Amino acid sequence: MRRFILIGMAMMAALACGRSKTGGFSACELNILNGTDSIMRVLTIEDSLDNVVLRAASHDFSLEELMTDEFKKLERMMIATVPRPSQDGVGIAGPQVGLNRRIVAVQRFDKTREPFEVYANVRIVWLSDSLAYGPEGCLSVPDRRGNVLRSQQIVIEYADLASLSQSCDDIPMARDTVSGFTAVIFQHEIDHLEGVLYIDRL
Repeated sequence: MRRFILIGMAMMAALACGRSKTGGFSACELNILNGTDSIMRVLTIEDSLDNVVLRAASHDFSLEELMTDEFKKLERMMIATVPRPSQDGVGIAGPQVGLNRRIVAVQRFDKTREPFEVYANVRIVWLSDSLAYGPEGCLSVPDRRGNVLRSQQIVIEYADLASLSQSCDDIPMARDTVSGFTAVIFQHEIDHLEGVLYIDRL
C-alpha cells in the first residue's frame, strides 16, 4: 500500500514539475536548476520515483523559456553531466535529469572534434528504411546493455537557438540529416522524451 502511495505522489510531482500554470519554468523545475551549478543527478529505473519521471512524456519549451537565463544554465549543466569518465555517456535527455521537457544533449561524432550539442523541442521527422542492430546502454539503466534495431539515417527538427531574438513571433525551427552512430544516439535520446527506454525495444 505504501508503495502505491509513493508512486501516486511521484506521479503528481512529475506532473507538477512538468508545467507551470502561469507559463515559464515551474517551481519544481527551478528547484532542479538551482540545486547545482554543474553536474546534475541522473535518474535511474532502480528508483521507483525516478521511474515515474522517466516513463512520462515530455513537452516543448515556449519561446519565452528558450530565451531565459534558466534555459542557458540548463544547456550548460546537461553538457557537463554527460561526459564524465565514470559514466562514458554520449547523450542525455531532459527526463533523465528530472525535467519532462523536450531537450537532449548529444555528442556529434559526425562533426569535427565530436562536440556535445543541445537540441530543444527536438523531434524525428523522417526515418530511413535502412536498419541495423547495434549495442546500446543508458545512464538511467545501470550495468545493462543490449542490441537495438535502429534506422541508419534520420532527419531531426529542432528549435534554432542561434536564430532566437526578441523580435521573433514564433520559434524558428531547423532541420538536420544525421547518419550512423550519431543517428542512433538521437533516436535513443528522443525515445526518452516519449517515456521510452532502449530496454523496451529489446
